[in-house]
Amino acid sequence: MDNYGLDLHASMLLDEYREQLPVYGRLREVVMEQLMGMLKQSGIEVTSLDSRIKTEKSFVGKLQRKASKYHALTDITDIIGVRIVAYYNEDVDRIASMAENLFEVDWANSVDKRKMHQFDSFGYNSLHYICRMPKELFCDPAEPSLNEIRFELQMRTALQHVWSDIQHDIGYKSEIETPMVYHRDLSRLAGLLELADNEFSRIRRDIADYRRRAQSLVQTGHLDEVMLDGDTFRSYLQTRPFDKLNERIAAITQAELQEVPMMPYLLVLRNIGLSTLGDVERMIAEDTEDAYQLALYQLGATDIDILSSTVGLQNLCIVAILKSGGGKIGLQHMFDAVNGVSAQNADLAEIVFKQAARLSFMA
Repeated sequence: MDNYGLDLHASMLLDEYREQLPVYGRLREVVMEQLMGMLKQSGIEVTSLDSRIKTEKSFVGKLQRKASKYHALTDITDIIGVRIVAYYNEDVDRIASMAENLFEVDWANSVDKRKMHQFDSFGYNSLHYICRMPKELFCDPAEPSLNEIRFELQMRTALQHVWSDIQHDIGYKSEIETPMVYHRDLSRLAGLLELADNEFSRIRRDIADYRRRAQSLVQTGHLDEVMLDGDTFRSYLQTRPFDKLNERIAAITQAELQEVPMMPYLLVLRNIGLSTLGDVERMIAEDTEDAYQLALYQLGATDIDILSSTVGLQNLCIVAILKSGGGKIGLQHMFDAVNGVSAQNADLAEIVFKQAARLSFMA
């Protein structure tokens, strides 16, 4: 078998590598299973979780460069490599903390390249842990070496990963002598990407803080201070503000209410001109009776036994649109927003307009 002209010691390492490939494959499977379970339990979203076993060509290249450094095959710590790419720096930290609890980390050979602070190091700013599989996590008596072989676990952000790939693609390495103009250009871009990484994390924190404040304001009833948007409307719906009207309408025919999403009505409410949750509360207070009377006219002569849970909100929107002079066009726009644009929405708007025209609020 080809030993690539290696010396005796390197050739022995290569032979042992070949013999151990099935073991490496099994350990790789176990490591991936444990990491996938860890990430699923944590709820952290990652862009990728992948692994590889160093190819023979790559392994030989390592031996050709520095075989004398390795006394035994177990001294080579990156034959199995695993990479986790997360969206945010803080998620990398969380993943690292969980990995520390999951595996045995060889701290002497692990490195946090993010702390090196080299001026052009952004693309290499990842955590590299050298790990072992602890027996209490997984043990196969038939293959004890599974708990002795070390593997490399890399953790980085998506931007760090992309930057590293770009550097690899253009053949740039910081230690290779290249014209200073390229160093400057790449360093400038690295700085921008590092800033972007930090800003994405900051924005996520700010959004999380905003959502917590909005939820608190909703729960305490300070609705005039809460802008009407997707997050706040979703929190507001958790207080079930339309239940009383829905129950009154359902009682007309003793119908059952079927839960359906109300989020499509957010656009309708904003088109009506509502800008805060306080505005929504006032609409409910001012238009509930008219919305009920409209439902009474629509359902009174029917035996409908199932109604959508949006019936109260829809009738509130109809009343608000008609009171503001939106007419049939306004109603059609509402149906387009919640049902999707369709020629039938014009017919539906015509029917509803005629129904509402008989009620007192249209007088």
